[in-house]
Amino acid sequence: MDNKNDLAFIELLQEMRGKIFSEIGKVIIGQHEIIDQLIVAQLCQGHCLLIGVPGLAKTLMIKTLAHVLDLSFKRIQFTPDLMPSDITGTEILEEDKTTGKRGFRFFKGPIFGNIILADEINRTPPKTQSALLEAMQEHRVTTAGKTYVLEEPFFVLATQNPIEQEGTYPLPEAQLDRFMFSLKVDYPNPQEEVEIVRTTTSDLEVVLNKVVSRDEILNYQHLVKRVPVADNIVEFAVKLVTSSRPVLKDAPDFVKKWIEWGAGPRASQYLILGAKTYAILEGRPTPNRDDVVRVAKPVFRHRIILNFNAEAEGIDTDSITEKLLEFLL
Repeated sequence: MDNKNDLAFIELLQEMRGKIFSEIGKVIIGQHEIIDQLIVAQLCQGHCLLIGVPGLAKTLMIKTLAHVLDLSFKRIQFTPDLMPSDITGTEILEEDKTTGKRGFRFFKGPIFGNIILADEINRTPPKTQSALLEAMQEHRVTTAGKTYVLEEPFFVLATQNPIEQEGTYPLPEAQLDRFMFSLKVDYPNPQEEVEIVRTTTSDLEVVLNKVVSRDEILNYQHLVKRVPVADNIVEFAVKLVTSSRPVLKDAPDFVKKWIEWGAGPRASQYLILGAKTYAILEGRPTPNRDDVVRVAKPVFRHRIILNFNAEAEGIDTDSITEKLLEFLL
């Protein structure tokens, strides 16, 4: 880490964070923790799964974030009849009017954007869901034998409705693991809801300012990678992840009792990346254990698979994560 330049970058990053909150706050009331986690995931080059009931402004939040970050926004409404080509794009036979020759031309689909909203992603069959896999992991799309590189930064935000499960298709574990965070979007508190109703039922026109450029975001993403981490912090993150695996002999008893499958190595990677980002967003040059603890729940929420015993006893992944942290701390 180049201390002089990078410390200056960290100061600029703190300013940017404040400006983003200020601009998004013109449109979105509350949801500060969710917005913060979206910023962290963006800087880590991670993707997010947002789970919440309809009407909590998930789509508006994402669209507003894209505008404030000056990034292109594309929305894909996932439905049972959506095809993979509706996401990636399709080849269409065209005739050259000057030569009379026919040839195929590729028309890019909505995946070719900076911020992609995959709305109600679990409403489409696994074959179509899988069209996102290569894009999310490799940041590229292969169709008809040709590979197209996606423009950076590339950020997928998928939404799910936790209530209406009829006609839905659970996301494959391989796809779930590609999301950095699983975020619970909760109801606003009464004071926030009063303010939401007041602002959304008036004739107030909001003007949003762009806070940061695309190149600056890419620079901040590289800055996160350069942040040094002490060995004991990496070891703590890895121990937290491995402790969630019931196959290990020294796993806690509650893990063996309630967990079917523990978190994989991506969880360790995202714990450290998230911890690094929170550290520099708060002006610190290196993360500590508290930063790892801070990102544990959204990182584990979709990676720990509970067994029947846990479901029967009403145990969820957040309570398991709390127990794991208590066990290690």
